[in-house]
Amino acid sequence: MKILVINAGSSSMKYQLIDMTDESTLAKGNCERIGIDGHFKHTTSDGRKYEADVTMDNHTQAFMQIKNALVDEKVGVIKDLSEVSAIGHRVVQGGSIFKKSCLVTEDVIEKIEGLSPLAPLHNPAHVQGIRACIDVFGKDVPEVVVFDTSFHSTMPETAYMYAVPYEYYEKYAVRRYGFHGTSHRYVSARCAELMGKDIKDLKIITCHLGNGSSITAIDGGKVVDTSMGLTPLDGIMMGTRTGCLDPSVVTFIAEKEGFTPAEMDTLLNKKSGFLGISGVSSDDRDVCAAAESGNKRAQLAIDMLEYHILKYIGSYAAVLGGVDAIVFTAGIGENQSSHRENVCHKLAYLGVEINDEVNAGMIRGAEGKISTENSKVDVFVIPTNEEIVIARDTMAIVNA
Repeated sequence: MKILVINAGSSSMKYQLIDMTDESTLAKGNCERIGIDGHFKHTTSDGRKYEADVTMDNHTQAFMQIKNALVDEKVGVIKDLSEVSAIGHRVVQGGSIFKKSCLVTEDVIEKIEGLSPLAPLHNPAHVQGIRACIDVFGKDVPEVVVFDTSFHSTMPETAYMYAVPYEYYEKYAVRRYGFHGTSHRYVSARCAELMGKDIKDLKIITCHLGNGSSITAIDGGKVVDTSMGLTPLDGIMMGTRTGCLDPSVVTFIAEKEGFTPAEMDTLLNKKSGFLGISGVSSDDRDVCAAAESGNKRAQLAIDMLEYHILKYIGSYAAVLGGVDAIVFTAGIGENQSSHRENVCHKLAYLGVEINDEVNAGMIRGAEGKISTENSKVDVFVIPTNEEIVIARDTMAIVNA
């Protein structure tokens, strides 16, 4: 069985075509900087590569790039799209409706679309991708959706409830949901494997840092708290999102500027974060380059990001009653060694000690421990693999 996994982020679309007989990846790639100045990467398991700057205004256009690459004469890995047995989609927000992965139906698509107000940068993109897949592969090819929110369902009430009148939880299910669940699920399990220990015996803090970012506290394999909330807007600052802030900031700006709720939503989700602070870009790489050139606002954005990461790790160490391992993953977490270095040096009070040379070389898909043997906390860089989690769930549901 060959399963195509589509993993859409707010400005990217990762994909893998996986042969589930041995869980080998036949091809993988990424549509990056969607809506900015698109870049497409495609790599096959035997080393063939294609890379180009490609205009991708939306996720539907990005999916077409993926489809064409898979059957391309030079870099394709299948002769015909009929070789794809099933498709698995990552969906950010399942709300209180979806508590586990499920087969795609029109009713499921409509419900995912209906949850868009809770994930305005993601759920509409997921729906575009799902409908594009149906158009290309037909309705006879089964498709499965895997929700980011399901891994966080173990949070206790004290962590997921908000201190607003209880009636809003009862009426509208207003609560913390958490996101990037497939990533936190994968890297925490992989961390336990690398440590040679049972995850049930470990306290792990996982840092998924990318254009969208979240940090999660995991005790014995179960989530006890996570930084994102009702929507992916909460938590640490991100590419275009504010992260946590005093709610009165929202009402204050709205009143002063005369903004509607929709305009405030756009400001908080699409014009804030790295972009809003630096004035340069929503992409961490652009912001870091600007900071190196002396841009003070870009440097402020970097300092704020690292401060937020540091603050969440410290608070989650307290919640967990200690920490055995810290994991950095996703685009920024895996590739910006300077952020890891600056954060970890300030965690010395927890007994964290990293090897700066090893850390500097741990980029571009490298996996391993960057902490020293004397460190009281193991620190890992683990490339996330949400795709294999999605593929496994897809195969299990399709076979069932």
